[in-house]
Amino acid sequence: MRASRKKSKGLKAKGKRPSPLAGCADSHLTLHEEHVSGAEGIYPKNMLHAIVQSYIDRARRHSRGKPDAIQITVERLTQKPRQVAALPVVTLKCTSPAQAESRIRSLLAAAGISERSLTAALSIVRNRPVMRGAALVHSRSGKRVEPDRIRGIRASRLGIAAAAEKRLSRQLSKFNINTNTVKEALVLASKVAEHPDIVAELCVSDDPHYTTGYVATASFGYIRIPHIKKKKNAAGGRVFFLKETADTQTVVRYLERTPVLVSVIQPCRGEASLHEILDHHQ
Repeated sequence: MRASRKKSKGLKAKGKRPSPLAGCADSHLTLHEEHVSGAEGIYPKNMLHAIVQSYIDRARRHSRGKPDAIQITVERLTQKPRQVAALPVVTLKCTSPAQAESRIRSLLAAAGISERSLTAALSIVRNRPVMRGAALVHSRSGKRVEPDRIRGIRASRLGIAAAAEKRLSRQLSKFNINTNTVKEALVLASKVAEHPDIVAELCVSDDPHYTTGYVATASFGYIRIPHIKKKKNAAGGRVFFLKETADTQTVVRYLERTPVLVSVIQPCRGEASLHEILDHHQ
């Protein structure tokens, strides 16, 4: 599901009469699409009607406002989903964006990400306008290798088994973080971390109302980072760090085309300090 809205923006003529725009009531307006919300999953076909309705309801009630368009795509999978385990969840103790950046640098450096790659990634997640998908960055050289820097790469064809989702909900409820946002980000991060050529992921939501991002690696797990940006900040982005030897086409094909279903839930923890997280995985 993808929900969007058209955002009107005035143009200054600078002495020239603006060209007419088809479909616009006023020729001086140009329409820009603004993302409102999105979601996806893998479900048995007998749940189709209920899931479609739930996605529509979710799009219409999003905190970013009501959309002008809701697009829903239903696709039959011809390949059996790969079964994977969810990453373990922990929340990093963090009180400010400055502290968040410092701790992101420490976490990613411990995961083997170079300073050059860290700098490139932070620039991407702070950029406006926000990329539609994720950037692919080599973990040592900092080189960007996604085929299209506007579109980016979209991790897709992912979901969680019903029994696993119930177990996950019970664990997250202990720490008051049992939300669709957390669960869906965890499912995506778990698929991404499963690929042997992906070293780590950094994500900052472009939702101005949501200020918790995350770092995820196969070794550290899914690390929630509160106060990763200030409220009302609509910047954001997602970066996948690749090994220098990774074949980009193979990684992209896995992320976008290989179906993955989370079927195993690992233990979730509450808050932890940076040192506790690093020490836990030494």
